[in-house]
Amino acid sequence: MKDQPDRIAAAWADLIATARRTVADGLVVGTSGNVSVRVGDLVLVTPSGVPYDRLGPADLTAVDLEGRQVTGVLRPTSELPMHLAVHRSTPAAAVVHTHAPHATAVSTLVSELPPIHYMTAALGGPVRVAPYALYGSDELAAHMLDALRDRSACLLANHGTMAYGDSLGQALDRTAQLEWMCRVWLTARSVPGHTPGLLSAAQLDEAGAQLRGYGQRG
Repeated sequence: MKDQPDRIAAAWADLIATARRTVADGLVVGTSGNVSVRVGDLVLVTPSGVPYDRLGPADLTAVDLEGRQVTGVLRPTSELPMHLAVHRSTPAAAVVHTHAPHATAVSTLVSELPPIHYMTAALGGPVRVAPYALYGSDELAAHMLDALRDRSACLLANHGTMAYGDSLGQALDRTAQLEWMCRVWLTARSVPGHTPGLLSAAQLDEAGAQLRGYGQRG
């Protein structure tokens, strides 16, 4: 395709902007977290250990769906197994992984984020927590895929978040929404003598149906 180089360059610029947003929005600290976007059979990923404000067009890093590096000299993120697992097993166009503080705190307390808000439905249902495994490992990628079953986001125990979407913007929005819900639940849970009210499965189904018609048409 004649426009492939232009598509890749635009996707890389969008990826860098998204990675910088994760820092600006307090979802990661330093070089933690990582972002990927798929362009055809290529997966563009943030490189390992490079501050996002130092990345530019010449730092393009891309792998194929088997993880073989095909573009760039910088080593891809250490969490490449997780990103590739999502791209190979879901319809994801983009993936965002963060160490968001409230979400990470919740991942140490429960095996599933309680349905504290109707936006739970926007992520496919109550958000599961993938069991802990060493970062960058195939074991962690397998746990994550199980937690993502029928969901577009999950928590990683003692680690952070993983979310995907049809675009980098959607993946980032879902990450931010998950962090916000975790913050709400932690805040409500911290009030002495009170237990947060939770939504039922029927209420979540009703909200999910409503959300499918949300926003502008066309």
